[in-house]
Amino acid sequence: MTVSNELASLEQEAAIALESVGDLAALAEWKSTYTGKSGALTRVSRSLGTLPVEQRPEFGRRVNQLREQLEAAYAAAEQHLKLAAQAAELAAERIDVTLPGRTPALGYVHLTNQVLAQVQEIFGEMGFLVTESPEVEFDEYNFSLLNFADDHPARDMQDTFYLDLPDDAPSVLLRTHTSPGQIRVMRERAPEPLRILLPGKVYRNEQVTVRSEMMFHQFEFLAIGRHITMGDLKGTLAYFAERMYGPGTKVRLRPSFFPFTEPSAEMDVSCFLCGGTGCRVCKYAGWLEIGGCGMMHPNVLRNGGYDPEEFSGFAGGFGPERIAMLKYGIDDIRGFYSGDTRFVEQFG
Repeated sequence: MTVSNELASLEQEAAIALESVGDLAALAEWKSTYTGKSGALTRVSRSLGTLPVEQRPEFGRRVNQLREQLEAAYAAAEQHLKLAAQAAELAAERIDVTLPGRTPALGYVHLTNQVLAQVQEIFGEMGFLVTESPEVEFDEYNFSLLNFADDHPARDMQDTFYLDLPDDAPSVLLRTHTSPGQIRVMRERAPEPLRILLPGKVYRNEQVTVRSEMMFHQFEFLAIGRHITMGDLKGTLAYFAERMYGPGTKVRLRPSFFPFTEPSAEMDVSCFLCGGTGCRVCKYAGWLEIGGCGMMHPNVLRNGGYDPEEFSGFAGGFGPERIAMLKYGIDDIRGFYSGDTRFVEQFG
């Protein structure tokens, strides 16, 4: 076989071999076989020295032409195989948008917020409007305007969280109850009659135990108008108790003392677990203590902008955590704010 025939045979062999290449790995093997440093075309080009001098230029030209031809074929095959591989990958990883999606994991409404939402719904049915007041409050609003004496123990640094401010600044603290909101709302609305619900966080310098926390929630309800009596207060409480704890729940008021109400009372409800016959939860008394309430003290009415000779009102403050503890038999308040999701999930 002449060198010329050998080039023609190599060209045909390489073209046939390229047609059978199915992937990039086989294509790399094809390149090494035909155009690589030890490939067939390189071996044929080494026979240049055996040719007569006059044939060498033509032979060199044909070798270079074949090399360019094979390299162009290689580049075209490589592009085709890469596009085919990409298409196959996209097909294998295709997302079927017609399939149903995965349901995302949903969180849970905290038990305290569940109770507060129910409280707002119940008082809303009685015409009470929900409003908010600052958690950081002036001592004057938290104590003085609510008829607390200047030497009341709750004013002590040991009992209340005060803010560290310059000596000439007014005394500021984390509110110990939601009652300061009464004064703020009264001063905004006086002398209009009003019915207001004030939910929110409160803070006290308490030792954390199974029964007490340094941060918890309260909701304050307040009604002011002409000829409001203790009977209106008890009727409001009776409606609240039946809606919160179920039909047939009874209400009992026991005399008590709070600086901002006169007369004052502790509110009890008949035990909804035993029906008032006595059980472990109610300590076999048949009653559960819920919170404090009473008729608004004339000094508080006056501080809020209302004439106690013309207006009267009632107010009360309960803790949603306590309501939840009694309702669900929870014996440790620390679970509410422990961050343990297992506690929250029980009431989801």
